[in-house]
Amino acid sequence: MKLCMIGTGYVGLVSGACFADIGHTVYCVDKDRNKIEKLNSGVSPIYEPGLDELIKENFRAKRLSFTTNISEALNKSDIVFICVGTPNKKNSLSVDLRYVLKVAKEILKFSKNKKIIVTKSTVPVGTGDLIEKKLKKNKKFTVLSNPEFLREGDAIRDFRYPDRIVIGSNSQSAFKIMKNLYLPLINKGAKFFTTNRRGAELIKYASNAFLATKITFINEIANLCEKTGINVEDISLGMGSDIRIGSRFLRAGPAYGGSCFPKDTKGLVSIGNKAKVNLSIVKSVIKSNENRKLLPLKKIDSIFGKNIKNKKIVFLGVTFKPNTDDMRDAASLFMIPRLIKRKAIVNYYEPTGEKNNFNKLKNCFFYSDIDKACKNADLIILHTEWDEFKSLNFNRLVQKKNFALYDLRNLYSLEEMRKKKIKYISIGRTNFS
Repeated sequence: MKLCMIGTGYVGLVSGACFADIGHTVYCVDKDRNKIEKLNSGVSPIYEPGLDELIKENFRAKRLSFTTNISEALNKSDIVFICVGTPNKKNSLSVDLRYVLKVAKEILKFSKNKKIIVTKSTVPVGTGDLIEKKLKKNKKFTVLSNPEFLREGDAIRDFRYPDRIVIGSNSQSAFKIMKNLYLPLINKGAKFFTTNRRGAELIKYASNAFLATKITFINEIANLCEKTGINVEDISLGMGSDIRIGSRFLRAGPAYGGSCFPKDTKGLVSIGNKAKVNLSIVKSVIKSNENRKLLPLKKIDSIFGKNIKNKKIVFLGVTFKPNTDDMRDAASLFMIPRLIKRKAIVNYYEPTGEKNNFNKLKNCFFYSDIDKACKNADLIILHTEWDEFKSLNFNRLVQKKNFALYDLRNLYSLEEMRKKKIKYISIGRTNFS
């Protein structure tokens, strides 16, 4: 089939490259000329393991192309995927749909042939209705919802081996077309799940809100574990062994971040508010997660006292999770500016390179060499669980006594740190070694 992906952000680019890899012809469209030029040169604008190779391979095979010409891409395609951003409105829970509706307007303007329009962006319930209205119920267009469930850092594998493919349509005939599109994945065991359009829109929000709830729940249990001398990892394993609960997303750590959970929990509450339904559990999750952002700063005060002036604090990793360069709602964005404001000196080492987020901060320094970043540190904060951080010799890295290690991801054992006589603070476990 011939597909048009409108938007070359995370969803559009990964999905486009993966669709091309299973044999479809894919045209990726973006108005950012600089981004399209880079893509045509084989340079990906995002970091995702395996994506560069996938783009180059399918570009060479002429199954994948990149353009700013939306009219040409639309009219060469049978199915059009809307993959643009849907951020929260500023200082609001509600979702900003301006980019989605602008794309709908452009489809109406430029498309000459019969098309299936698929919303892959995460959108509130009823957005498909708005798109359909924007298209003036033109019989040339069938509007579907096909939410994505790609985890950053594991997106290519998630596309190739999905748990389920969700298609929402008010037209039964469209299901057959979408099943044919995804047939290579269905043949490998993916469940093909169909519902109406609004149902598919809500499945995405409900799924992300539930996962955010699991993270928030285990984080609150971790707080209890610290007060009662219990290891939260034992609790996670004990709970997760119950097949009704499952072990995934039961790892205690900092507040959840990223491009989905903060945005989608707020978006779901906004949907509830419009429907006059009190989603009290989701509201509590949002509040608990906001409160958790303060916890690491309080722990740092317990290490140094409230005077951290001139203390050298080193962050290992600053992205919200490993195997991505995504900074959206990362805990480091909350912590680092506040530490700098209190006159600390902050170094950071990040495998995906320097981040513009911190360029304007005084006494905040990026190091491309982990040894130089950590030397003579007063405190090392293990912020992101990159594999390269899982077997470090901290005494060699720091080269001084009386430093502390604050492990936000519980990468190291308490016993190991005691043997090495390192002052060690972790999450949901007995802290100072």
